Amino acid sequence: MRYGLDRPGLRMRAATAALAIAMLALLASAPAAQALPAKFWGVVPQAAPTAEQFQRLKRGGVATMRIPVFWGSVQPVPGGAFDWSQVDQLVGGATAVGIEVLPFLYGAPTWAVPADRIIPSHPPKYLPVRTGLQRAGWTRFLGEVIGRYGPNGSFWAQNPGLPKRPIRVWQLWNEQNFKYFVARPNPAEYGKLVSISYPAIKAADPTARIVLGGMFSAPKEALIKRGPPQAFFASDFLEQMYRLTPGVKRKFHGVAVHPYTEAFQRIGGYVEEIRDVLAANRDTGKGLWLTELSWSSQRSSAGNFAKGRQGQAKQLRGAFGLLRANQRKWNVQRVYWFSVDDQEGSCNFCDGSGLFGPGFVPKPSWFAFTAFSGGKP
Repeated sequence: MRYGLDRPGLRMRAATAALAIAMLALLASAPAAQALPAKFWGVVPQAAPTAEQFQRLKRGGVATMRIPVFWGSVQPVPGGAFDWSQVDQLVGGATAVGIEVLPFLYGAPTWAVPADRIIPSHPPKYLPVRTGLQRAGWTRFLGEVIGRYGPNGSFWAQNPGLPKRPIRVWQLWNEQNFKYFVARPNPAEYGKLVSISYPAIKAADPTARIVLGGMFSAPKEALIKRGPPQAFFASDFLEQMYRLTPGVKRKFHGVAVHPYTEAFQRIGGYVEEIRDVLAANRDTGKGLWLTELSWSSQRSSAGNFAKGRQGQAKQLRGAFGLLRANQRKWNVQRVYWFSVDDQEGSCNFCDGSGLFGPGFVPKPSWFAFTAFSGGKP
C-alpha cells in the first residue's frame, strides 16, 4: 500500500449515495441483519505475532490472517532448496489457535528477473512471465508452496501436534497495478501470470481456489500520462486484464481490492466500479475480497490517512458497517485490516496502521474491531 487519491469520477456516485451512507454510519455498531460468510473478519501482520498474541487475536474474533510468501526469500538461489522457516512460523502460529491463513504469493528472486531502478532499495518487482526460466521458476514455486501447506503438505506431516488445516485459497501477487510491487504495471502481463498459475496450482491441488492480488483502488500515479505507466486505477487494470487475456475469467475465483481512501464513505464507489467491470465481463459470480483496508492512528505522519487514535477507530467502524450492510449486494467474502500492530519503516503509514501499538497495547480501533467480529478484546 502507498499513498493514493480519490478518482474524480467517483464524486457523482458518492453524492448519490450520501444519505444511505449516513444511515449506515448510524447503524455501524448494530447487530448484523444477515449472516456473514464464515471467517469474514481478518487482519494482516507486519511481523510474526508471538504465541500469546495469536491467542489474543483469536479471542478477539480474528478468523483469518493474510500472510506474505515471498518467492525471493524462500528460494534465493536458482535450483536451490526452499527455506520455509519464516512461513512455517506464521502458518503454525495461526493454525494452532484456529485462524485461517490466506497467503499472497509474490516477489521474484534476483536470479529470475532483472533489477529495477525505480526503488533500488527494494527487491526486483517484474512479474516472472517474460522468459521460460521465469515461468518455469514461478510455476515450480507454486507447486512447492502447495506441496508444503496444501492438503497433502509436508508441513502437516512434520507437525503432527497441530490440527491439520490445509490452505486451499491462494492470492497471486500484491498491488500488481502499482509501481511499488511491480516496476512496470502491465495488465496483459498480470493476466499471463494468472493464466500460467492456474494449471500449476490445480495440478498441485485440484480443489484449490485463486484470488487475484489486491489492487490499490486509486493510486495518484495513475494520473501520470508521460512515460510507461507507473500505476493504474484498479477498475481500469481489471478491465484491461479481461480484454487483453482472453479466457482469463475461467482461471480465478475471486477479485481483491485495497480501497485506501481518506474517508470510509468513498469505499462504496471503488467497490461499485469493480462490480461494474465484472458485470461488463459477465463475471458477477466472482466474490470480492478486501485484502487490505486501513487508516493510521498517527496525527500527521501519513497525510490524509492519519486520523488519530479515535479517528482511526471511527473510520474502522464506518467502513466495517458499510461492508457488513452491503455484503450480499457486493458479494464481499473477506475483509482484512492492515495491520495487526504498528511497525516503523515498512510503509508511509505503517507506524500507525495497527490495531495495537508498541508493547501490543490495544488501541480504540481494536475494541471497534471486536465489536464487529464478536470477540473479546
